[in-house]
Amino acid sequence: MSRLALLSDRMPQVVMPAFVDLDLDLKLESLSVTSVGHMLTLEPEAVLVDAAEHPSQAWSVLATLRERDPRVPTAIIVERDAIERHPWHEVADELLYPGAPAAEVRVRLAMLRRRAGSGDGTVIRLGPLALDTETYRVTANGRPLDLTYKEFELLRFLASNPDRVYTRPALLREVWGYDFYGGTRTVDVHVRRLRAKLGPEHEHLIETVRGVGYRAASPQA
Repeated sequence: MSRLALLSDRMPQVVMPAFVDLDLDLKLESLSVTSVGHMLTLEPEAVLVDAAEHPSQAWSVLATLRERDPRVPTAIIVERDAIERHPWHEVADELLYPGAPAAEVRVRLAMLRRRAGSGDGTVIRLGPLALDTETYRVTANGRPLDLTYKEFELLRFLASNPDRVYTRPALLREVWGYDFYGGTRTVDVHVRRLRAKLGPEHEHLIETVRGVGYRAASPQA
């Protein structure tokens, strides 16, 4: 399931009825340039901008977004009679019509992600944490975390299997490999360092299960 941000002052199903039939993690933000900063902290895979009712306002939002972070894939939702009102190709990567069927929207979003170089499975999310498995970049609410390779691998393994408890020997096998001869204390040390880097607000995402081991806590929505 893709995490998308929709910038609109209308409910998603009003903007595009097809959203009802799509399995999307859709975060709604108001259609305003002041929403861009907060929206970027959500680290969406793509941003959809509702230009159907207020094309000029949508243009300003897209221009601001392009200036703030040109790497974020964007798509406009616009009526056919407003296509020539602005040079949309300068600020957006894809175009959607409000009445497009679900199958078309799904394909266009997949093409948008492909052009942006973000395929499915490259980003693992655990609540506010986002782990990019291609760049080894980890952020917490948009704040980058400076993790070592093994800290990243430990977090990635746990985040890929939320709520499942792993013993220390199991984590040694999965993260450090069968040829690692260190003791289980190695796991405790890395968990402690990882929690310190997550900070007080996020350290609870790595839980200790007394007498068993560790697990990634799946945050409640």
